[in-house]
Amino acid sequence: MTARIYRPSRTATQSGIARAKLWILEFEPAAAREIDPLMGWTSSGDMKSQVRLNFATKEEAIAYAEKNGLSCRIEDSKPAPRKILSYSDNFKSTRLDQWTH
Repeated sequence: MTARIYRPSRTATQSGIARAKLWILEFEPAAAREIDPLMGWTSSGDMKSQVRLNFATKEEAIAYAEKNGLSCRIEDSKPAPRKILSYSDNFKSTRLDQWTH
């Protein structure tokens, strides 16, 4: 069984960092999804695809995978650089961008 360990990125509507610090362990799908003939819904018999485990650090997630005999794939993501600006920066005489208002 293969597991994927990663840190989720924030969505475009999020400004906080509440869940961005957690590491997630998800299991790779063991079976392909299939369409239910009666309702037309997509389903799978793989129960482990519904499991998401949260860990505080990457090392805890790796230790859990090793303890349970899981081969894991680790995906490191680079944090986006954040440029801190103040409101007064919009009115600087040395501003390089065009005025948009």
